[in-house]
Amino acid sequence: MMTSILQLLLVFFFLGMPLILTGLNGYYLMRSPEKLYKSKLEVVSEVLTFLLGVTFSLFYMGLSDIYFADWDAQLYNNQKHMPIWTEGLGTIVFFAVISLLTYIMLRAINYKKASPLILVSTIAGQYVGMLLCLLWIIQISVATDMLLLTLFPLNYILLSVKMIRYLIFKGNKCIYNEEERYQNRFLQNLNVRLQNANRWPFYAFVFTVPLLMAGIIILLLFGQRPDAIIKAWTETSDWRLSLKEGPQNIYMDEHYLCTVAAGGHEQVVKPLRLGVRHGHKVIVNRQLCVANAFEELIQERLPKTHRVIRRFYDTYGFPIAKGIKSKVMADIVYILMKPLEWFFLFVLYLCDNKPENRIAVQYMGKRKPLV
Repeated sequence: MMTSILQLLLVFFFLGMPLILTGLNGYYLMRSPEKLYKSKLEVVSEVLTFLLGVTFSLFYMGLSDIYFADWDAQLYNNQKHMPIWTEGLGTIVFFAVISLLTYIMLRAINYKKASPLILVSTIAGQYVGMLLCLLWIIQISVATDMLLLTLFPLNYILLSVKMIRYLIFKGNKCIYNEEERYQNRFLQNLNVRLQNANRWPFYAFVFTVPLLMAGIIILLLFGQRPDAIIKAWTETSDWRLSLKEGPQNIYMDEHYLCTVAAGGHEQVVKPLRLGVRHGHKVIVNRQLCVANAFEELIQERLPKTHRVIRRFYDTYGFPIAKGIKSKVMADIVYILMKPLEWFFLFVLYLCDNKPENRIAVQYMGKRKPLV
């Protein structure tokens, strides 16, 4: 009973809470600007959106088998490459931080005392953040099981649009000093034009370009490439905006000890070739072929004995195989399986008139593999 309650609480926390927060943020976005930020629940939902958004997104990425590797890395089973090119990740994080800082400024700023030029610049920072969120949503929209990863970017867009609506409303309520003078003539003319708050979204859109250029120049000083903001999305594989074709995943069935062991270090497990198991490619080595050939022989000659052995292995072998998560562990399993491999070979040579032929054809896609 307690286990069921705990499971329900976890499901609510990791699935229900994000959906509730999304609904609340959408509701507050639709309210009239003069009613915004007057409810404690609205402030709480906004704070929780930021606090839980990043944490939950990382959790969802783990559930989605997203591996921290670029498009050219060899992956296994259902693993996926990073949606963002690792060499361009610094650029994306930099602009995401800029966007977050401008959001905090808009929440804390005194609209009556702030210059329209400052307010428009912060809106431009929000545009950058919304652009990144939109690109992220497009990038991962390759399958329905990725929808949870769109929740935080979607909520950030909702909060930013709500903030800009509120900012325009407050800007039209404030009376700015049109006589304020700037020594720079361009800034002075711009300040006069910015007295009308309804124009701020358009001017902020224009400001977005120099803001991006300034950020790219700063990033160049720290070794980032000038085109990293674009290549961060295209130098990837498996995703919507990807322009690269990564190597096909190697299938390693974690239920079978020999199959997992074949994925160890090459100098230890000595892989021979790629084989086919249930329509997926697997790494095939001598030990794996011998084990599968032995079980095939037992199944043909002693079917009842085979069922007993298979039931025993399914009971005790599966849990062990699932715990092998690294190449070092696979190497250890391979070495421990060596005496069994020799025993399998002895039985094959004793009972089969062409044992090497039987071994050679394993995982060729012509018959059902057993191990």
